[in-house]
Amino acid sequence: MNSSISPKYQMTIVERINAKLFELYQSYNNVQNYIVKWQEDYDDFGHSNFDLFFVENHIDVRKTLHNIDGETLLKIAIDLGIETPDFIPSIPMFKNELKSSYETASQTFEKAFREVEEDPSLAIGLANSALESIIKEILTRLNVVYTPQDTLSKLAKNIFKNIETNYNTNCPSEIKTICSSLVNICNRIEDLRSSKTEFHGKTNDDFIITDPLIAYFVVNSAATVGLFLINYFKKIEKQAKTIVPSDDDELPF
Repeated sequence: MNSSISPKYQMTIVERINAKLFELYQSYNNVQNYIVKWQEDYDDFGHSNFDLFFVENHIDVRKTLHNIDGETLLKIAIDLGIETPDFIPSIPMFKNELKSSYETASQTFEKAFREVEEDPSLAIGLANSALESIIKEILTRLNVVYTPQDTLSKLAKNIFKNIETNYNTNCPSEIKTICSSLVNICNRIEDLRSSKTEFHGKTNDDFIITDPLIAYFVVNSAATVGLFLINYFKKIEKQAKTIVPSDDDELPF
């Protein structure tokens, strides 16, 4: 991961972290206390993964941050809630959409976003749960029947069947293929959650996803599908509001 983080991007992310730290903690002492928690000793001589630098009796935040490796900088940015579009490009827009109308899904996805580096298995499971929440909310608003026990794969088939119906019987085969592919993405995310994460009971011989790169891929995929579904529902809702009643709908008096 570190090798893929360019020096140019690290320069940018240092400035964002520096600004966010003082926004949140407001004093050099508090900022220092936060940064110290990211230090890890790797031998008995007190050597750490990075050094602290000081100027005029307080921490030199920028110099200290520039001394931190790119992978740890990315973890700090995620922990602080800073957008990292170069690594998860769909996330900023998706998070904004969630906050506006999907509170439960928003909280779940925020947890997934923060756990990508530290607990990839948990991040994947939470991304699955966030998608479930989004689809259930949309189906409820569309008055489409589902059961609370429906899993992501069944919910996905339900919502995408509704999409095909809304595009009428002349729905192009290409649209149907895309819908099937999106359903398949949801199916595979659910399969990963069930068989490759710690959400269900596992033995020592079971394979558990521990690679953050896989978690980035899955979380990003969930965000892409979720963003499409949210925008789809917004379009359907907008169309419903703009329908003008015909003369036949008027009261006869």
